[in-house]
Amino acid sequence: MFSEDFSISQLAVPAVSILIGFLAYTSQYFFLHFEALPLTKDETWRINIFALCIWICYYRACFVDPGRLPKSEKRPEPKHQEGDGLTGRQRWCRRCEAYKPPRAHHCKTCKRCIPKMDHHCPWTSNCVSHFTYPHFIRFLFYAVVGMSYLESCLWQRGSFVWKNSNLPSYLGPRLGQLIHLFILFVVNSLTVFALFVLLLRSLWSLGTNTTTIESWEIERHATLVRRSRVLGGYLEGPGGIRIQIKKQEYPYDIGIWANIKQGMGGSANFISWFWPLAATPDRRTGWEYETNDFEDPGVSWPPPDPDRIPMPINTNLGPNAPQPYANVQEQIDAFNRRKTEDMKRFTANSGLQRRKPFHDRYQRDEFAPSESDESEPRSGNDSDEGEESWRNAEGERLRDFGVDEEAEFYDEDDIPLGVLLQRRQEQSSN
Repeated sequence: MFSEDFSISQLAVPAVSILIGFLAYTSQYFFLHFEALPLTKDETWRINIFALCIWICYYRACFVDPGRLPKSEKRPEPKHQEGDGLTGRQRWCRRCEAYKPPRAHHCKTCKRCIPKMDHHCPWTSNCVSHFTYPHFIRFLFYAVVGMSYLESCLWQRGSFVWKNSNLPSYLGPRLGQLIHLFILFVVNSLTVFALFVLLLRSLWSLGTNTTTIESWEIERHATLVRRSRVLGGYLEGPGGIRIQIKKQEYPYDIGIWANIKQGMGGSANFISWFWPLAATPDRRTGWEYETNDFEDPGVSWPPPDPDRIPMPINTNLGPNAPQPYANVQEQIDAFNRRKTEDMKRFTANSGLQRRKPFHDRYQRDEFAPSESDESEPRSGNDSDEGEESWRNAEGERLRDFGVDEEAEFYDEDDIPLGVLLQRRQEQSSN
């Protein structure tokens, strides 16, 4: 019946469209045939204007391109890249084969890195990103305002029916109308409540200039800081590397007004924030972001995380390194052969070698935290092993936001060998 590529998520946009149409237009049909309190002209144009704004903002949130990174092995300028001053790591996405700018993450659904990725929304089948966030906020705003107005209209008719419930049935609405009114009231009430909660959370994120992923990272960092306090300020990373963990301030909160301005596309025009046809943020933006300078320039976000640091590579790529190979291509081929053998040796199924979870690396009876750590990884099946399964206080992990966890946690190559060799040649020629 369905093709092999069919996914239930493909029904999300049609389902939301049906819901919007049901609430916006069948309600008007009910009001027009409700003889006791028919729909007035003012109510008609208000409902339809709100519906039009919802349609425009929703479909822009669905179909505007959330952004993509150009494939390039050329090393970007320092202001366009994010490096970790403590570990020397520079963000490289091995899926996209490109440098990853600040606040970008690889979406497992869109299969590319998304600038300032907030989350992949299942109800729009699109990523909420630097380019789609203003449309998403406007959709939530008009949906809540429009359905709140519809709620008042439904409440007015429902109150009238209740007050006149002692009248004979032939003087009141028909049974079908009562059922229709009840369904409209229940569906609209539940929907507007859920969207109101989501709008409040989104407005909070807008005011603090944090994405849902970055909120997760903030909570993750707080957990690592608590752990490091009982271990002398250090945690062990891959290959036995000791990583110093210091409390780090979130760098992108630059003030409420500036935060909102940046999140709504960079315009200071207050009216344009509410205009459904407002322009999408300039495609030249989204590569770098203003910071509050609370931390040193060499300190990056997210903070150092032992399980997000690449495995050490025992290859000397300095300018004075010996040259045992006839040419660069032979060196690359030899490296790829060693890499293949390592993967066969360490993993039976040639998959990714998952690192041990924190509670397996340290014995609880030896290092007992002074305060309870509610966010420890949960044990379970294979998909819940390792630090990538860490959940915040709300039980969310990175994959719940649409992030490709393997690209985030197991990018052990970090920067490809070819790029490192090219960099070494540039250093030698200087």
